[in-house]
Amino acid sequence: MPEDLPRAGPAVTARPLYQQVHDHLLGRIVAGEWLPGDYLPSEQRLAASLGVALGTVRRALDELVQAGVVERRQGRGTAVLRHSSDRARFRFFRLVGPDGARIVPTGRVLAARERAARAEEARALGLAPAAPVLALTRERRAAGRVLVHETIALPLPLFARLDVPVGQDLAEELYVLYQRDCGITVARAEDRISPEAASVVVARSLGIAPGTPLLRITRIAFGLDGVAVEHRVSRTARLDYAVAIE
Repeated sequence: MPEDLPRAGPAVTARPLYQQVHDHLLGRIVAGEWLPGDYLPSEQRLAASLGVALGTVRRALDELVQAGVVERRQGRGTAVLRHSSDRARFRFFRLVGPDGARIVPTGRVLAARERAARAEEARALGLAPAAPVLALTRERRAAGRVLVHETIALPLPLFARLDVPVGQDLAEELYVLYQRDCGITVARAEDRISPEAASVVVARSLGIAPGTPLLRITRIAFGLDGVAVEHRVSRTARLDYAVAIE
């Protein structure tokens, strides 16, 4: 028998069928039925099991591909996307050199500790005031210079299993570790850019004078289910922010 797709109630405008299929498949991925790297059933099997046309399934999968949830692998099928460091840098690292050249930095976590969420973090993450978070302080380096200073807040207990080595260069990007250690896949991020003067701590990290003008990028990252999972503030005096709008 075909599986039941969620249907809108009488007071709700019905969503197009391909969007219902999209939501159904995404829900199963979020629930862990298919893990990062796992292959989904073939499009033909999905269409038959859901009782919809093949084209409906393809359009739903197109939406999931565009959202970075799954990827099509030539000759093998469609798999749940597994973050890699290269993919995470290409998609989520939006800082470039003054000449526009792409930067490939290494990351080093200087400190990792549990503390109460600050007001800005709690609002961004949808947490109660002073809820517990895992707070990371990280530097990003290239050619031996610190280019970015970051403070990151992650809600607990969601990230209780995160294993981040402190005081050494990371072999993987943090988004890879989120997925590997905690089962959290970052699907999208919202960045807000503003100017700021360097504090004493940030100035020391970046090797600049206190009060030097900085670029502050405040990021809220979201999981596959649309819930905010990371609040991050990146500060730099040497890089520009670049994003392509298509």
